Amino acid sequence: MTALVLRDAEVDGVRVDVRVRNGLVTSVSPAGSKDGPAVGCEGGALLPGLVDHHVHLHALAAARRSVDCSGPDLAAALRAAAADEHGWVRGTRYPGDDLDAATLDALHPGRPVRVQHRSGALWVLNSRALAALGPLDHPGVERAADGTPTGRLFRADDWLRARLPGSGLPDLSALGRELASFGITAVTDATPDLDSSAAVALTEVVQRVTLLGVPVGASTPPGAAVGPVKIVLADSGLPPYDELVARIRAAHEAGRGVAVHSVTRESLVLLLAALDEAGRHPADRVEHAALVPEELVPALRGLAVVTQPGFLADRGDLFRRELPLEEHPDLYRCRSLLDAGVRVALSSDAPYGPVDPWAVIAAATSRRTPDGTALGPDESVTARQALDAYLAAPDDPGGPPRTVRPGVAADLVLLHRPLAAALASPSAAAVRGTLIAGEWAYGD
Repeated sequence: MTALVLRDAEVDGVRVDVRVRNGLVTSVSPAGSKDGPAVGCEGGALLPGLVDHHVHLHALAAARRSVDCSGPDLAAALRAAAADEHGWVRGTRYPGDDLDAATLDALHPGRPVRVQHRSGALWVLNSRALAALGPLDHPGVERAADGTPTGRLFRADDWLRARLPGSGLPDLSALGRELASFGITAVTDATPDLDSSAAVALTEVVQRVTLLGVPVGASTPPGAAVGPVKIVLADSGLPPYDELVARIRAAHEAGRGVAVHSVTRESLVLLLAALDEAGRHPADRVEHAALVPEELVPALRGLAVVTQPGFLADRGDLFRRELPLEEHPDLYRCRSLLDAGVRVALSSDAPYGPVDPWAVIAAATSRRTPDGTALGPDESVTARQALDAYLAAPDDPGGPPRTVRPGVAADLVLLHRPLAAALASPSAAAVRGTLIAGEWAYGD
């Protein structure tokens, strides 16, 4: 382990020297020391490392090797896409709900093609791809009235992955370096229902990793922490009430909270009723809370809400067109939740939302859509509040922001300039270096 001095860094508005040894912060003292190997910080802010409280690491790494289908010309995007070594074309982030096998056959008949919907919940395959998979025996395979597969597969990622040629888990080492370039030192992977090999592979990143998808009773992978149990309330079919109550109780009896995916009013109402029946655990959390009616805000007290205002900057124009006007104030609430005493953590949901936390912080403050319109401006928060929502410990999303003080892990992000200047215009360009356990993961 290295020992170093971060000299003349700004911590909590004061310029200090911060000493690091054996992976820990050992002292914070007035600036001016001359001893030991040092990095001159020149008044740049030194912060606890940022935590992305909801990300999908394997999907994000795979998206880096896929063609972006979010633009207006899907045919051109697919024509320009490079096939993988097995001849398949993989697309992501398709924004519409109009795609099926017949449409993909017309656009790109020559190769097997699969395109993921922007939500991550749906894959659409062309006929060549469907034929290559063998028996289409997953319940998420949509069929026409005559029984013919439409090409649309709902929440069938594991089933699909097992049938694709050479589809091992992607390498995550480059992704870990990318995350470190944003100042991210810890992540919570929100992929549900992880098998043991996938769970172990997620520890390849340099960041500290918490997993939501480890099933109740399964062993904890070395090098990771296990968080609440991920439960998905799918838009395509909500579970029976009694079944949801039983799953919540099983998690609580195992000493774990639940982390429940909810992006609609209906799913949130179901979840809150089920929690009233099953009882609440201190670690229970709501993932996304994409639509929260005003009357339900008080019922969220005692839960952590892990939300993603970055979606407003990424696809807010679509929300504004697709959702009724009266629902616009309910989208990705922040300020009203904080004002009501609800714990709020920010995150990316990458690759489905923007991974850059500084872009998410900017979105939380402006709430501007791609065309510049503010969507739900009354829900905006200050840049400092948004940053603090990235600084809570991985096991306490929405809790108090961590601080740089003696005895804490040396998971730190150094900025080029003081914090006030950095927050005036949030950007990843402000990140100069990132330490994880006292070792440089990015920069100096």
